[in-house]
Amino acid sequence: MTLINVHIVLIIYLLLVPKIDSSIEYESSDINHEKEKYFHKENDLYTESSKWDKYIKLIEKAEKNHINQTNDNNQTIFHNRINLDFSYWKNQSIDEIQKQLNNIETIAKTHRLTLYQIINHRLYRQTDDQLIFPARNYGIEHFLLNIIDFLPNMEFLINTYDWPQSQTNIPILSFSKSLHSHDTDILYPAWSFWDGGPALGSIYPTGIGQSRGFFRGSRTSSERDPLILLSRNHPELLDAQYTKNQAWKSDQDTLGYRPANELKHEEFCQYKYLFNFRGVAASFRLRHLFLCGSLVIHVGSDWIEFFYDYLEPWYHYIPITTDLYDVENLLLFIQNNDYLIRKIV
Repeated sequence: MTLINVHIVLIIYLLLVPKIDSSIEYESSDINHEKEKYFHKENDLYTESSKWDKYIKLIEKAEKNHINQTNDNNQTIFHNRINLDFSYWKNQSIDEIQKQLNNIETIAKTHRLTLYQIINHRLYRQTDDQLIFPARNYGIEHFLLNIIDFLPNMEFLINTYDWPQSQTNIPILSFSKSLHSHDTDILYPAWSFWDGGPALGSIYPTGIGQSRGFFRGSRTSSERDPLILLSRNHPELLDAQYTKNQAWKSDQDTLGYRPANELKHEEFCQYKYLFNFRGVAASFRLRHLFLCGSLVIHVGSDWIEFFYDYLEPWYHYIPITTDLYDVENLLLFIQNNDYLIRKIV
């Protein structure tokens, strides 16, 4: 090769190399950029999946535990609750309790309780005008009268208020109690298992309601506030609004908004995800929410009724703490995992 040719090749090389390097660098930059986009997207999906993975594992674990249980265990659960409620009274002096029973009519009147007496298979109590909630007593009596032929002579006190009495001198039957206090009441089925509850039937077919969370109720506790505020910011996730109660005076009592119209329980069934909050005691609407065939999101675990021990979190319902931590992410998980959620419903 002549000297001239060498110079020409050298010139061409010097001219082309920067362009080739630039092209390679540009192409490499594009590839890296695409990789960054791809891996960023994958990481987002992985992160989202990781956040939901805990819910999936809890559902799978609950399902496995339920399968391992036998039908005989159902009766054991209720027997255990009865034994637990009676445990306080087993350690008390029967003589002291008997002394109190001698004044049972006075105790009933003082604490606004219903005194029931069964004598020769006939049921006796105060007249309706002496009762706090006569309709509740009708529901109680429906079941008592069904079995009265099998009951010996006896007398007992039933508390028809929502909250327990926690008397330490005489046993009282109540509809709810707190797990985190020294309630001495003995749990008893609420009146509305027979009378006073909605007959939901199949008004709204299950599985085709609105894919949003739903809550409607009064502001009996500030625990409900975060859910109401989330609903205002993200109506696509849920419809949660406050209604009036006896204490309502202005919009301040419903977090600055006009109170929503009250709805019948059967209208709740239009929604696929129903929130259940405690009131001043246990929420007596829980069993009615299950009748909708919707997913129940049960808030808190402090208050119970007689059948709560039977319910398994993540199998019969989804639990969430009273601070509503992570409720937004939970709703997103529910909306995006319909097949899995329907296993709970």
